[in-house]
Amino acid sequence: MKERDTLARWWARATGSWQLERLAALDAKVGKFGREQHEALAEQRRLLEQIRAEVAGKAGTGAVKELRRQVEHLQTSLVQQDRAIADALERARVLDEQGVDDRRFARRIEQFLKHDRPIVVGPWTGEVGFELLYWVPFVRWVVRTYQLPLDRLIVVSRGGSAPWYGDLARRYVDIFSLVSVDDFRAATEEAKKQRLVGAFDARLVERVIGHLGLDRPALLHPGMMYRLFMPYWKDQATAARIDAYTAYEPIGRVEDPAVEGLPKDYVAARFYFSECFPDLPANRAFVTETLETIGRQMPVVLLDTPFAVDDHRDAATAARHIVSIAGRMTPERNLAVQTAVVGGARAFVGTYGGYSYLAPLCGVPSLAFYSARTYKAHHLHMADRVFERFGGAGLVPLDVAALPLVRLALAGVTAATR
Repeated sequence: MKERDTLARWWARATGSWQLERLAALDAKVGKFGREQHEALAEQRRLLEQIRAEVAGKAGTGAVKELRRQVEHLQTSLVQQDRAIADALERARVLDEQGVDDRRFARRIEQFLKHDRPIVVGPWTGEVGFELLYWVPFVRWVVRTYQLPLDRLIVVSRGGSAPWYGDLARRYVDIFSLVSVDDFRAATEEAKKQRLVGAFDARLVERVIGHLGLDRPALLHPGMMYRLFMPYWKDQATAARIDAYTAYEPIGRVEDPAVEGLPKDYVAARFYFSECFPDLPANRAFVTETLETIGRQMPVVLLDTPFAVDDHRDAATAARHIVSIAGRMTPERNLAVQTAVVGGARAFVGTYGGYSYLAPLCGVPSLAFYSARTYKAHHLHMADRVFERFGGAGLVPLDVAALPLVRLALAGVTAATR
């Protein structure tokens, strides 16, 4: 064994492979240093973003205005530092795949600053949860980091989701004003993730251009976000990867005439069948029983829709004490109406998924059920981090199978307090 090790060392020196190994180790260390610096700067930017949000709500005294200016200056400085580190690593050719993606993205966005043409944001055709948890915060980060003028943005989404974007959606085009629900569902039922600009995306952009008479707009497409965030979803990066490219904000109260006449105090509910809550007799019975139980305590407003936008089907129920708003919805405004209803509720209950994220973003606690653990834990972990950061309402996911045990525990607590 000793002779073999000696021979291996001799061969390495004779061929020069030992130098290659040392250089490879050095590259790995420098690359690790670069990633650590990138994550550290991302955390500093996140803290500054929190300060900026807190300062934004203060009165505009001279001291507050100066503080805002200093925060904005520090944010710009951090972006420049991050870019300088990335440039240096790129020149040294020690950037890993994530670093290459970072630089490629930065160069594409910097192209937006070389002209003043409109920027089409989207079109977003994916899931509700991804739009709320990733896409909207990503767009907000891009706009703030690169100081893109809001009047250049044209947000393109579906269902009246403009309130989720806040002031980013001063100009908003709804996809259902361009295509029918059936066309939308047929075009998106197989391709949920917009990693590339597909044929349907290109067709929507062309229709937006024709609808608004735009002149050679730039495109901020979801594919940019997917490429940057994929390392986190594939367990190749920590949540700091998401923090580096997002700016989270709660959704403000949405006033909508469609919610007039609803009970003053109510629970909002949205149960639909999905991979993690399949269409089974036991799940159907669970929905009915749950809504009946809540309905005996207070009114339940059901967020069911009279049309199918995707492959999720509402779980029909014969439960009493239910107020349905299905008749108040249109495809172009269904998400706006549901956001208004959720925002005015005492709590939300329903299937674990995108709508269960909407409630805490509106400041409303959410109880979400599943019966098959097919969902990706990354998204729940990220949602918990965001809601904890807000310091308000949260999301409690619960396996249907655990409900009897929960009821038993609650019965014990009730008995002990008598």
